[in-house]
Amino acid sequence: MNKSLEEVNESVATQNKTSVFRKILAFFGPAYLISVGYMDPGNWATDIAGGSQFGYALLWVLLMSNIMALLLQSLSARLGIVTQRDLAQASRETYSPIINYILYFLAEIAIAACDLAEVLGMAIGINLLFDIPLIEGVMITVLDTFLLLFLINKGIRKMEAFIIALVAIIGISFVFEMIFAQPELNKVVYGLIPSIPNQAALYIAIGIIGATVMPHNLYLHSSLVQTRKFDRTKSGIKQALKYNFIDSTIALNLAFFVNAAILILAAATFYNNGLFQVAEIQDAHQFLQPILGTKWAPILFAVALIAAGQSSTITGTLAGQIIMEGYLNLRIQPWVRRIITRLIAIVPAVIVISIFGESVTGKLLILSQVILSLQLGFAIIPLIHFVSDKSKMKGFHISKITQIAAWVIATIIVSLNAKLVFDEISGWLESSEKPLILWITVVPLAFGFLLLLLYIVFKPFITRSKTNINNHSPHNLEIKYTPTTVHTKKNIAIAVDFSNADAIAINSAFELGGTTAKYTIIHIVETVGAMIYGENIDDHETSVDEKLLEQYQQMLTEKGFTIETKLGFGKPNKTIPQIINDGDFDVLVMGTHGHTGFKDLLFGTTVDKLRHKISIPLFIVKN
Repeated sequence: MNKSLEEVNESVATQNKTSVFRKILAFFGPAYLISVGYMDPGNWATDIAGGSQFGYALLWVLLMSNIMALLLQSLSARLGIVTQRDLAQASRETYSPIINYILYFLAEIAIAACDLAEVLGMAIGINLLFDIPLIEGVMITVLDTFLLLFLINKGIRKMEAFIIALVAIIGISFVFEMIFAQPELNKVVYGLIPSIPNQAALYIAIGIIGATVMPHNLYLHSSLVQTRKFDRTKSGIKQALKYNFIDSTIALNLAFFVNAAILILAAATFYNNGLFQVAEIQDAHQFLQPILGTKWAPILFAVALIAAGQSSTITGTLAGQIIMEGYLNLRIQPWVRRIITRLIAIVPAVIVISIFGESVTGKLLILSQVILSLQLGFAIIPLIHFVSDKSKMKGFHISKITQIAAWVIATIIVSLNAKLVFDEISGWLESSEKPLILWITVVPLAFGFLLLLLYIVFKPFITRSKTNINNHSPHNLEIKYTPTTVHTKKNIAIAVDFSNADAIAINSAFELGGTTAKYTIIHIVETVGAMIYGENIDDHETSVDEKLLEQYQQMLTEKGFTIETKLGFGKPNKTIPQIINDGDFDVLVMGTHGHTGFKDLLFGTTVDKLRHKISIPLFIVKN
């Protein structure tokens, strides 16, 4: 498998730093790229609505959301640092191809939805600051794709510096906004005490929490931490984990300050002046000057909005590259990848704004948050499973207390997002003139997502992950061959998948051929890259499989058997018959996965499709 963000992977050296400060500085950066996702334009609307309707009362929700985000982002960073895999790569190595295709599709939609919010936010900022029509503002946002290409070619440190500069612009803008607004500090402190004034406040609180953790940030963080080159010793990994946690804490607290500042600004200006229904970004901008009495308030607001949109869209397009390369093991030209991501966001925005006018932007922002809500559980839950896995994390798995905290947070976020999605779909059904169309499209789709989510939650508790299978050690094979005088086969093929079924298949083959037969051990690499590039693929999984086959051959040869190996590429039900029919074999021996019914739909079946394509007996050994 290719390295995550290969062009900048391990490009920043952290060794040989003369002081603790220099060491910390070397690790600082990735979390700032993450933090912009927590202050993107999609969050502004919920913060403004919360402040204008309920004053300072919901500040505690922002604080709680920030704590949740800090834990989840630290888990994402831990996965990348320890395993040298981003979340998409880890998912691809763990789940079956069909599950990964679905997860990739969902992640791609989430990236597009997030990009939609960022494009709209930046376009609104340009519209407010320069009075450029919204559609033209949307088209201008295409240009920042080339800015991203320029920055990444200059190196990850230059990109981090650019993002930090944008975050600083946002932060400084809101420092001045706070000076202009003069919030009541005692009420700000009281706002940190949990309270829900009424049912409407609960809905806003759900919106704030639901918009907090962005799924693309979990993919992104697990990749960006791999830009640091450090000693891969136990102490080196511990140090990297510690410094990245410090990085995350500082960066996410800055994001908390910005979100809190937006809510406080709305409370101090709109709520205190009886404007309780301000929820649109454009409305907030319009009312700032007359209420605060300075022209700089709306200008700084628009500047901060542009900076938020620009910084968020850079990280969003990076995340798009990560999920494509991680899930599909497919690499295309970076500029093509980023143009595709941007067009997926821009085209719907232009069409909708052209048809319904600029007033629809608020609804588009809400829609983007609902789509993100749908995908969130499919990123959080695998992440928790991965960092809890002792074998995957090589001793750096999270503690039981952290696991419990992570599952509680995941349950809260997924439940609240599920409620948000349920409410939105219910609203569509009630307001639609043709609800039947929704009943046969949207409702079954949502129900299907729920089933998939439940599968992802419970699968690791029921069966061992595919990663554990692929990490199967040949030394775990129990060879129980007992010499006998009768052996009927001379040239035997054995299909293996590096699972516990291998030992049963190999022992059964030895019973057929003894020490006088020749054995060919076959394994098929099933990655997307293998299906596309065949034997020309050069990735991590292929190299691991080659080594495992060599170890099988060496160990069994030492036991007195004549062993050859054959590595195939693509789908087993097509590749194994090609190998068998091209060879001179007497019998093919293979084990079964031991699953039926629903699992067959998910994992597929090899045996049924294979047995009709070969001209020799197939000896199936049940695991």
